[in-house]
Amino acid sequence: MDAPIPLISIIVAVYNGANTLQRCIDSIARQSYANKQLIIIDGGSNDGTLELLQANQQYIDFMLSEPDTGISNAWNKGLVHVKGQWVCFLGADDYFRDDQVLSTLSKHLVQLPASIRVAYGQIMLVNSIGEELYLSGSPWPMVKERFKQLMSIPHPGTMHRSNLFEQFGLFNESFRIAGDYEMLLRELKSSDAAFIPDLVTVVMPQGGVSSTPENSLLQLREVRAAQRLQGLSRPGISWLMAMTRVYIRLFLWRVLGETTTRKLLDFGRHCMGLPSFWTRA
Repeated sequence: MDAPIPLISIIVAVYNGANTLQRCIDSIARQSYANKQLIIIDGGSNDGTLELLQANQQYIDFMLSEPDTGISNAWNKGLVHVKGQWVCFLGADDYFRDDQVLSTLSKHLVQLPASIRVAYGQIMLVNSIGEELYLSGSPWPMVKERFKQLMSIPHPGTMHRSNLFEQFGLFNESFRIAGDYEMLLRELKSSDAAFIPDLVTVVMPQGGVSSTPENSLLQLREVRAAQRLQGLSRPGISWLMAMTRVYIRLFLWRVLGETTTRKLLDFGRHCMGLPSFWTRA
């Protein structure tokens, strides 16, 4: 007998996202997979987002619009209304790569042992005009140890068993940027995740709150705070190297200016055989 297909709950947090939210909603509505729940939490937008939500009510199972204290607070408001066995999170800028993503995911999810409570594929990073930059997401055995030092799996589209939140509670709202890492670290410091190969789940535009040196610095500090909360008392070499790179970028940003620094950083990426990132906004 085939396992029943799981209900997948999708939580979208948005604030003043009228320019991109429709694309996100459309990508969810077009999914061939019918057993899904869409929850949208708006932080009290004033740019037309609320009107957009009202125009898309037929696709939304629950929505709320009121001021919040940040993305972790918004996610927590959404989690209260989750009915699915699996939960994933999208930003208002993110969207599913194609209309078969959830259908493909579900076929893998039903085969996972109960001990696996986090599953992920790859995401495609794009620039502001939709040009593809590169894929993010590597098999778990390759990033398992590194995860204890840095966020090494892509969070958008990652599937969380809902009982993970029943055990560990909600997101820690004191984290402004790294709340997703802190939550996942509660589970993955001692458990395994499942990587789903040959599946690009989500398209994610370049940028976001951690794209500037100042916010990258805050993110790494929050990552370290999350590690201490979970009993990892000493920073690892990967975290120390990442922190060093951020300080170098911050210094260059202030001395040479943003434009010159972006070009210099991408020159370094090219020397390492990597595609442009900083100059492909």
